[in-house]
Amino acid sequence: MKDTGKGILFRHRCLLASILCLFGFSLMSAGDRMEDPLQDQRPEQKKTRVDLLYADEAQADEKQRPDVQVLVGSVKLRHDSMYMYCDSALIFEKINSVEAFGNVRMEQGDTLFIYGDYLYYDGMSQLAMLREHVRMINHNTELVTDSLNYDRLYNLGYYFEGGKLTDEQNVLTSVWGEYSPATKLAVFNHDVVLTNPKFVLTSDTLKYSTLTKIATILGPSDIVSDENHIYSERGIYNTNTEQAELLDRSVLTNNGKKLVGDSLFYDRKMGYGEAFDNVRMNDSINRNMLTGDYCFYNELTQNAVATKRAVAIDYSQGDSLFMHADTLRMLTFNLNTDSVYREMRAYHKVRAYRTDVQAVCDSLVYNSKDSCVTMYIDPILWYGSQQLLGEEIKIYVNDSTIDWAHIINQALAVEQKDSIHYNQVSGKEMKAFFVDGEMRQVDVNSNVYVIFYPVEETDSTLIGLNSSEGSFLRMFLKDRKMDKGAFLDQGGSGILYPMDQIPPDKYKLPSFVWFDYVRPRNKEDIFEWRGKKAGQTLQKSDRQMPSTSPRDMNIKRVRK
Repeated sequence: MKDTGKGILFRHRCLLASILCLFGFSLMSAGDRMEDPLQDQRPEQKKTRVDLLYADEAQADEKQRPDVQVLVGSVKLRHDSMYMYCDSALIFEKINSVEAFGNVRMEQGDTLFIYGDYLYYDGMSQLAMLREHVRMINHNTELVTDSLNYDRLYNLGYYFEGGKLTDEQNVLTSVWGEYSPATKLAVFNHDVVLTNPKFVLTSDTLKYSTLTKIATILGPSDIVSDENHIYSERGIYNTNTEQAELLDRSVLTNNGKKLVGDSLFYDRKMGYGEAFDNVRMNDSINRNMLTGDYCFYNELTQNAVATKRAVAIDYSQGDSLFMHADTLRMLTFNLNTDSVYREMRAYHKVRAYRTDVQAVCDSLVYNSKDSCVTMYIDPILWYGSQQLLGEEIKIYVNDSTIDWAHIINQALAVEQKDSIHYNQVSGKEMKAFFVDGEMRQVDVNSNVYVIFYPVEETDSTLIGLNSSEGSFLRMFLKDRKMDKGAFLDQGGSGILYPMDQIPPDKYKLPSFVWFDYVRPRNKEDIFEWRGKKAGQTLQKSDRQMPSTSPRDMNIKRVRK
């Protein structure tokens, strides 16, 4: 083979490239080995010679290039345990290096095979530089690139102009990458794409084990599938078990629901995710949110649980409603049918706050089928200066706005006039009706007792105390205050006491109680549970509601 100036120049460039690559690799590797100072030292190099085992033809020019052997045809070389094959080669004896051309193949044992069109091998540094149509095969892993440097001392191959690594399950591509046949670990940088039949992972920096099939996320990354989208900047994803452990406020998005936490666990096969600490699960479609320090969400059943400072937030209206309980649970029924509906269950120590409405109870259930919120065990509802309570309260909602409320058994409505005087109504049951979010009408049925302070229209001073009773009362409200009322049955009776002649026992009904100390003050106060004082809790009655009432008998609800 005739040696030309271009060949000499090319070899000089290869030598220079090898020196630069070794220098760059040393800097890069140092960062990964800082924990062990011994690893900062390059492994001891064996002072062995690159041996020629076979060639169809060998040439040498003792005068012009006495240190160069030209080999042609079926060339076979060996350096220690590495065998090299090619169509033709140049051996540089002084620098113990080889330049190989055509059908290049390197073999080390029965586990590592490297192919390419061109090879420059430095026997002193044991660095092999392969170019054009390069393939590195190690067991079931194949790395394909056009420019690969393989360092035998570190048993590490790396590319820098784009490459692809393929194993039994995944295909990974990037601009820069390295692979260790000994540890089965690969590192990828710049435009990293991991393609799996079930998802695609894109990243800036990624580690991957071809042994465990675990991808370690080291930079901004997106994992996209037909079912969901995961964003993370740090964590691990096991592509074999399809489980992920993600850190640094990673995000799981599914069907308009976004789950965020300081750390996330996700099982794609089982279809569920868990979030820990500073958790938010936002439903942008229904405009509500769950927060807490722990949240579980199953994307297959669309069920969710939140605990540890759990809060449900409804922001579908202009004013958000904040509700806290020890545990919040969302259940979905009849999924993937026309009759799908959901239940939100809150228990225990439920406290809710919105600027116009506040509530407290032991437990609560919201059913989307009938848009009804049911409050259980000592429920109290506040609306402006109005306090409503009973054994059970049902609130019916229309487009997230209260339509009407039903207070069942031992119903009591109290309106504070000042620190001494309170309008009071008690009865077997109450129904409060709202128009555009404003309470306009209250119907009270069975064993109705009333204490009411009429006022002067001119200056709103109290005229006296009206004490009355009957079987059915209808009241109307104006500007969130009791305005007027009337008994709609024939048996109603009452008496008006002037302000200076009110008997001491007439100021309050026997069932009167004012729970202002329990009422949530703001959205932060929902976390401070304040139970009723001793003796003020309701004892559940066994009495049943009558089958009919004056309201059932064609009594119309007020309309705006």
